[in-house]
Amino acid sequence: MSENTPRRITDAQIGLHKNLEKTIQKHFENPSRKPISKHTQQAFDGIKAQVETHLAKGNPLVFDSCCGTAMSTQIIATQNPNALVIGIDRSAVRLTKSVNDNLPSNVLLVQAECSDFWLLAKQADWLPQKHFILYPNPYPKSKHLKRRWHGHPAFPTLLSLGGELEVRSNWRVYIEEFCTAVNYIVDNSCKGVEIFQENPPLTLFEKKYQESGQQLYRCEMLLKI
Repeated sequence: MSENTPRRITDAQIGLHKNLEKTIQKHFENPSRKPISKHTQQAFDGIKAQVETHLAKGNPLVFDSCCGTAMSTQIIATQNPNALVIGIDRSAVRLTKSVNDNLPSNVLLVQAECSDFWLLAKQADWLPQKHFILYPNPYPKSKHLKRRWHGHPAFPTLLSLGGELEVRSNWRVYIEEFCTAVNYIVDNSCKGVEIFQENPPLTLFEKKYQESGQQLYRCEMLLKI
């Protein structure tokens, strides 16, 4: 295997996690009380005026959560010129990669914790028309269920944002779990797992996975909560 060949997921949980439903139920019955991180609040406040001016004109909002180097954010913005596309990532290093030079005018990049940013967005009534979560860390070991977005305390907030939600991964179990988790809350919102190939790819990970022959999976859903 060369240095540039992405590793396939190994040492992974087999099938849906046995505690998936119980974990989701717990998070919906006991909302997270974690304080908003200071840097996320500052990032949110820094774009507040621009976002609300955009929304006041009736224009659509798109979130690209865990956007990494924001390659996907730029492509999505180009494909949706009337939308304001917000790329959110916790890493300042990833967001300052050279791929971010000459950003489209309808892109905003914020260094923030996604879970905190989603809560602030919900409180401010910033409801995205479309929301992408592309290749989040899958945390494939069974003991790490609560680190996956569908097992995370922020899952209720994520669903409460509504709109069209698309999640992609190179690990089928992640997408199967995510789809199942959504359907626990919004019956039949997610129709299932799709195997796909994107051309051109939306992210650098997607490009590497496709070039190495890995299968890619996604689920798409319309959240009406």
